[in-house]
Amino acid sequence: MPSIGAPAPARRVLMLAAGGTIAMTGDAGATLELDAADLVSTVRRLTSVDGLEARTVVNVPSAHLSLRDQLAVCREARDAARHGVGVVVTHGTDALEETAMLCDVLHDTDAPIVFTGAIRPASAPGADGPANIVDAVSVAGSAAAAGIGVVVVFGGEIHHARCARKTDTTSLTAFSSPQTGPLGRVTEGHPTIWSRVPRNPHLDPPDLDRRVLVVPTVAGDDCTLARAALATAPDGLVVGTLGAGHLHPAVLEVWAEAAERIPVIAYCRPERGVVLSGTYGYPGSEQDLRSTGIIPAGFLSAQAARMKLLACLASGLTIDEVRWAFQQDDG
Repeated sequence: MPSIGAPAPARRVLMLAAGGTIAMTGDAGATLELDAADLVSTVRRLTSVDGLEARTVVNVPSAHLSLRDQLAVCREARDAARHGVGVVVTHGTDALEETAMLCDVLHDTDAPIVFTGAIRPASAPGADGPANIVDAVSVAGSAAAAGIGVVVVFGGEIHHARCARKTDTTSLTAFSSPQTGPLGRVTEGHPTIWSRVPRNPHLDPPDLDRRVLVVPTVAGDDCTLARAALATAPDGLVVGTLGAGHLHPAVLEVWAEAAERIPVIAYCRPERGVVLSGTYGYPGSEQDLRSTGIIPAGFLSAQAARMKLLACLASGLTIDEVRWAFQQDDG
């Protein structure tokens, strides 16, 4: 359950607002009405938090965010954390996991950066935004969260940004970490952290002006979608595999040829799964895939892998350097 106590931060906290349901009101068709100052003023428990600052970076539904918007949010959060400030980012849940993943790629200091949001608009009965903000502030300000990196705090649970996925449309615990489970919980305003995810080397892309497409696969795939994607001349690809890294041989051949020119990242369709190394040996199995230049995404989701690849490409990494970057999650 979300916490009910007031947080007691050990470090100064900055709250950055980036729109989403948490900033929406209205009984029949909620729309954006609240900025960062409104969000703080409407949560009475936050008035006792010394040194809490709030400002709005962008105020749109997260489905409307551009890559430029997402990079701006992440840079502002990263820059504040570099000054030892714990950061809370309020964000729409539709694309929260992508922005949080990008922030994880940029984040390079010990101060925690915490993403949160809401499933119910601020005007709805039982609105969950206030409790999520209180929990997020408690984590961002906690000495125990130093070095944890970027996390998602939602419904009283703490999830690492690289593991978090929105797995439920309407539940107040909409986020989960299928691969790892939560890192901890927040109870009565106090975070308890029982596990951590290793930090990865950071990147600092000047922009995200690259084209990276996500291309799934299904049974009976005849390569039509693969060839259509390649016809757009993408800078990189994130491609789906079945099971534990399996593709129809014809599809694998198309992706293997493309991987000689551009980074091709392969993710697994199951939420809890990685590309195996040597269990199967039939044509199109994981052994065939790993014998090509295709790069396994490890435990990352398709959307997380896309954000990471965008940052890698915009940072000027070669295909071999991209491979090394993704090997950190392919352990």
